[in-house]
Amino acid sequence: MNDGFYRVAAATPPIRVADCGYNRDSILNLMEECEKQGVCAVAFPELCLTGYTCGDLFRDSTLISGAEKALGEILERTQNSSLLALIGLPVAVGADLYNCAAVICRGRLLGLVPKTSIPNYSEFYEARHFTPGPESPVEVSLCGQTAPLGQGLVFRCENAPELCVGTEICEDLWVPCPPSVRLAQGGATLIFNLSASDEVIGKAPYRRDLVKGQSARLLCAYVYADAGEGESSTDLVFTGHSILAENGTVLAEARQFHTGLTVTDADLSRMLQERRRMTTWQNEGNTRTVPFRMDLSPISVRRRFPSLPFVPDDEKDLSERCEMILNLQAAGLKTRLAHTGSKQVVLGVSGGLDSTLALLVAARAFDLLKLSRRGILAVTMPGFGTTKRTRGNAERLAELLGADFREIPIGKSVTMHFRDIGHDPENRDVTYENSQARERTQVLMDLANQCGGLVIGTGDLSEIALGWATYNGDIMSMYGVNCSIPKTLVRHLVHHAAVTGPQELRTLLEDVLATPVSPELLPPEKDGNIAQKTESIVGPYELHDFFLYYMLRFGFSPGKIYRMAVPSFAEYFDAATVKKWLKEFYRRFFANQFKRSCLPDGPKVGSVTLSPRGDWRMPSDASARLWMEEIEAL
Repeated sequence: MNDGFYRVAAATPPIRVADCGYNRDSILNLMEECEKQGVCAVAFPELCLTGYTCGDLFRDSTLISGAEKALGEILERTQNSSLLALIGLPVAVGADLYNCAAVICRGRLLGLVPKTSIPNYSEFYEARHFTPGPESPVEVSLCGQTAPLGQGLVFRCENAPELCVGTEICEDLWVPCPPSVRLAQGGATLIFNLSASDEVIGKAPYRRDLVKGQSARLLCAYVYADAGEGESSTDLVFTGHSILAENGTVLAEARQFHTGLTVTDADLSRMLQERRRMTTWQNEGNTRTVPFRMDLSPISVRRRFPSLPFVPDDEKDLSERCEMILNLQAAGLKTRLAHTGSKQVVLGVSGGLDSTLALLVAARAFDLLKLSRRGILAVTMPGFGTTKRTRGNAERLAELLGADFREIPIGKSVTMHFRDIGHDPENRDVTYENSQARERTQVLMDLANQCGGLVIGTGDLSEIALGWATYNGDIMSMYGVNCSIPKTLVRHLVHHAAVTGPQELRTLLEDVLATPVSPELLPPEKDGNIAQKTESIVGPYELHDFFLYYMLRFGFSPGKIYRMAVPSFAEYFDAATVKKWLKEFYRRFFANQFKRSCLPDGPKVGSVTLSPRGDWRMPSDASARLWMEEIEAL
């Protein structure tokens, strides 16, 4: 259903304390608004049919029966509504009174979920009126219907099994072991919390962190519906601070002193994918499943996904992440050098982004080891496509960083190689290109043998994913410091080094950043500019990194990734262009697994990486047919 996205809401109706009829109408109005917006499930606040702040009026049978009557009228008036609604009210069972969430759909009372943790401190004296809910559900009668009341109820939609709902109430979230843990392990992907949380200074950020943390811990969507306008202000103020989070990210948050709906589209299929990939996730059967069915109409997903998923939007977060990644890369190389006893490294520098980043990382690692940067041998190997600009930048970068620099032209050796294998130099095919890449790798390996050092790989994650690297050429090294850095992030790491470095280095790095991405394996244009531009051949790295992130990190299908990418890149690419490069991404990804199977060691810095030793294990001869057929059908 809608690629696993479901529109959910937290509702804060204006209420009147103890006026169940008025509160009923407020709830019905918001339920009607939910249907207009395509919401499939909504939670209202704790005890919203009566008001949370009724105090000792909860002992009065008139109020209790008034709440039951109001719920019955809501059930009667929503018989033709497929909306799953959770409504708070007091429910009397014999001598006990429970603070409950009534779960309803199509005029049917599916179940009653009682509050488990009853506070009895400071401003909250619920234990004066309410009893904790029974551990095992019992059948009760309410509004002329029979339904289970108790803990551990999980409501599963039969025609949309990803939509599996659990419920807890306010204080239940704030205790050491919330009921939502059990519910999530019982299959709930969507947890609702019906709350009446008063507001005091500093409580809002703490509440937000609780909701974020629980959604991350349980790999779920968590909807926190808070009480607001109309609750008694005798001693407390309620601000309607509703929060909707998914796996540690707040998707929507009501402004305080707000009434109405707070709506988002939760990706419940993603939550299932996350649980499947987390081998420590434990499914428990200690719950009771309550089935229901609803009409689910297609929705136009409102969420927009960052076009650069590897790059934080916030400048401060981006700067901190860049610094952390550079430190991780440097720490990895430092450890490898210390283990091998090597005091020298060799790397090819082209004046491009990847080799620039690798040289910056090597300088950091040598500083950490208190080794002279002269132990870094930066080698430029001009070939048939090398331009003055990139060659000059490579030499200047080595000079500014204090590295040893050497130039070894490869034109003559490659030309001799062409003669040896009978290749026409005018034939600018893959042999023409890859011969240069392999010659450069041979030079670097032999230099490393001469000085007893390690060859540092410069290839990045995006190139590895696309197979845009030469087998037994630039894909080979003794330690690949950029192996888990996608191309879109490489640019920001180099920029971070520019803005935090001295002015001369900054000026140079800014020119490197302005240089087109190219392997420079074909002769330059007549004006000396780069002729071979990578993105005109393999496609925009912004798109490929987007595809890579959602394929590897979440296991999304090509169709879902396409439908996410089209609106995310609408400003830059039309749908046909997105489809074209999505097809090319999958073709190249499947065709080039054999290159990834022999990747050298390198530091993992993020959750998406392609190391064959654990992060990505795929047979080199796997067929892409299923994926390509799905793309063709788009």
